Amino acid sequence: MKKVIYLIAGIGITLDQIVKLLVCRYLTDKVIIPHFFNLTYVENTGGAWGILSNNMIILICISVITLLIINKYIYSNTLITKLSSISYGLLIGGIFGNLLDRIFRGYVVDFLNFNIFGYNFPVFNIADILIVVGVIIMVIEVLGDLNGNKSRS
Repeated sequence: MKKVIYLIAGIGITLDQIVKLLVCRYLTDKVIIPHFFNLTYVENTGGAWGILSNNMIILICISVITLLIINKYIYSNTLITKLSSISYGLLIGGIFGNLLDRIFRGYVVDFLNFNIFGYNFPVFNIADILIVVGVIIMVIEVLGDLNGNKSRS
């Protein structure tokens, strides 16, 4: 299962970085669905919702520590399910994708801009999607385990 985790992470990192490269080179702000979805180039120096803006060292440290904790857990856990493999792979891919931006660009490239029921949601990227989906899968698995569904695949 560990190979699957790192395969998923590698695919996620590659997809994230290729899309960000294309965004940096070619994106001009574009309305896709009026009043709902735009492509908007943003250089984000913070975390989610701009938290810790201009504190790149802290954000890099948090990312590295989180990656180390996830990897330690992966290597110390002998029973990793298919679902948790997907979750860990997505988390590693997303965290590492944004970490690469922070180290090499000094900011994270964001470009997906949604306006949902009048709320202009913070602009985000593929790595952010990987992280959110990874966390959702992890929560689903934990809730399933709490409800007595401890089937290991």
